[in-house]
This record gives sequence, structure tokens and C-alpha cells, in this order.
Amino acid sequence: LRGYAQVRYNRLLESNPQLRNEQGDRSWGDNGGIFLRRVRLILSGQVSKKVYFYLQPDFASSTTSTQLNYGQLRDAYFDLGLDNKNEFRFRVGQSKIPFGFENLQSSQNRLPLDRNDALNSAFSNERDIGVMFYYAPERIRKLYASLVNDGLKGSGDYGVLGLGIFNGQTANKPELNNGQHMVGRLTYPFQVGKQIIEPSIQAYKGTFVIPTDQTSAGTIVRPGRGYDDERIAASFIMYPKPFGIQAEYNWGKGPEFNPATDTIENKNLRGGYVTLSYLTKVGKHTIIPFTRFHNYDGGKKHELDARSYRVREAEVGVEWQPTKNFELVAQYTISSRRFEDFVRQNNEQKGRLLRLQAQLNF
Repeated sequence: LRGYAQVRYNRLLESNPQLRNEQGDRSWGDNGGIFLRRVRLILSGQVSKKVYFYLQPDFASSTTSTQLNYGQLRDAYFDLGLDNKNEFRFRVGQSKIPFGFENLQSSQNRLPLDRNDALNSAFSNERDIGVMFYYAPERIRKLYASLVNDGLKGSGDYGVLGLGIFNGQTANKPELNNGQHMVGRLTYPFQVGKQIIEPSIQAYKGTFVIPTDQTSAGTIVRPGRGYDDERIAASFIMYPKPFGIQAEYNWGKGPEFNPATDTIENKNLRGGYVTLSYLTKVGKHTIIPFTRFHNYDGGKKHELDARSYRVREAEVGVEWQPTKNFELVAQYTISSRRFEDFVRQNNEQKGRLLRLQAQLNF
């Protein structure tokens, strides 16, 4: 039994209260106050030599803009090992989709306060219900565990090979057609001198159905409401020993609102990010300054009218860990976001803000 909690305040030095980030942090902007971003309680265990279970609810979920801090399921799955070392295993249930390093990386370990728009736009809450197959040699599985336990901001163990099928409507949403998405990921960490480097390639493909309650009254949707939903991404990770680089880019196609025609169309998308960091120890304190640059041009299928986005954002911050049980992050964000749906058209917002987060690990 373990968990973590995050408390944020985003309005210091704020220059534009209309600048928002719905998927990343709903407490940006006007009427945003002190905010519980995540409250996670994780129950997990090895039931037998080949069977492992993992259950994680979040108690800081919101049902509407006025109803906050409800409990909602994030993960509920079990792993079934196929050999005595569990190098080959199936994962069944609701879990993270193996697409993108930062998507797989726990928010407990991530340096920037929010995930990048480019790859995170693939899946709301990074999860769905499905069946995954993972393979990793025993020594690589031990390496993945150490990258997290040693504070090197690892992603966790999703194998060097991951394959799977999943519903495709994102977490906690019902299936809306008779076809599943497919996903595949290939990655491999290796050591060069004192550094550990991990390149990856991943892709998924399927049909996403726009739910009827996710479109405005005047928005035009194609018959059947189904849209091609496919992406491919490349990742390059150099873990912070002490200098770290984390870079990813993806290309694809998905539903996106077109304000010129008030129509949701299948359109191309692209975007990525680069995060630079430096891990240093001062006595018993860990200090990690970081900076990130990211961009995204495309839709967000899980938002109203498959909202159209153009994001250009730069962030600089520092994480301070006086103890393994407490972290404080200060991050200054410079952002330009165009986000348009049927109601909000010609909506481009630019601004700057200083963001603070206190995190408890237990």
C-alpha cells in the first residue's frame, strides 16, 4: 500500500486569466485557486509467483467544473506471467497504453507539472481497457525498477516489447463500436559510460467514435461518428546521471474541429517536446533544475467537438526533494495556446504564470 498527493497553485505572476489547459490542469486561469491535482492510493501485490495485481483510484477527480474531488478508477489490472521469471507476461484490465515515455511515466516522478500536449492528446488519462503482452529480460526488468527507485525519473516496467488491443475510447468510457485499437512499442535501455540511454518507437491504430454528449448542437459530425485514430512516435531518453535529456515526437491522424466549416474532420496531427534536466545532490537534498519546450498542432478527440489546438510552450523550473517523502516544484510557464470548438472560435490565448506544487509521497 502506497500513494501520493499533489497540491497546486498556478496564479502567481499570471498575465492572462483566459489562458487554460483543460487536459493538463483545470485550475489554470480565472477562478483557479489552491487545487488538489492528484490524490492516489495504490494497492498492489504478488498474489502468487506468476500473478500480480494493481489497483489505483484517484480521489481528486472532477465530474463537472463545480463538483471536485471524487474517487475515480485509474488502474485495475492483473499480470499473468508465462514463465518462472515473468519475463513474458499478459496484462489484463484498465492500464496505461504503451505509447510515449512521458505518458507511461508516473506523475509522481515527472519533472514538468503537466504532460506535453503532443503525445498526451492520444489518450485521456493515458489509459484504456484492454489486453497487453509485455516482454523484458530479467536484468532489464531490474534496471527499470532501479531507474524509478533511484530517483532517475523512470517510466516503470512496460517491457522492451509491448503489444496489445484495447477499446480505444479512453479510460472509464464505454466502447462505442465493434472494433478495438491495436498498439505496439519497441524500446531498449543500454549503458554508455555512466549514462543510461533508452530509444523507443511506438504506434497505434483504430477507430475513435465521438460520443453524442461530446459535441455542440451546431457541430457537424460524419455518419456513424467514427474517425481514423492513428499515430507513430519516436522517443529518446538519457536518464539524469547527472545531465538528462527526454525528447519525443509523434505524427498521425485523428478527429479535429474545423472552425471554417463547423465540422469535425479527420486531419493530420504532429508535435513533440524536449526536456533537459540536471540532477544534483546537496547534502541529503536532491535538486533538479529543468526546462521543457513543446509544440502541438492537432485535435484532442476526448474534448468537446474534438477541440482544435495549436500549442507553443516553454517552461523552466526546479524540483527540490529535502526528503524522499516530500517534493516542492516551482515552474515558470510561457505559453501560446489556440484552442477552438464550436462555441469558442478564434480563441488564441497567450500568457505567463508561475506555478507551485507540493507533493507528498507515502
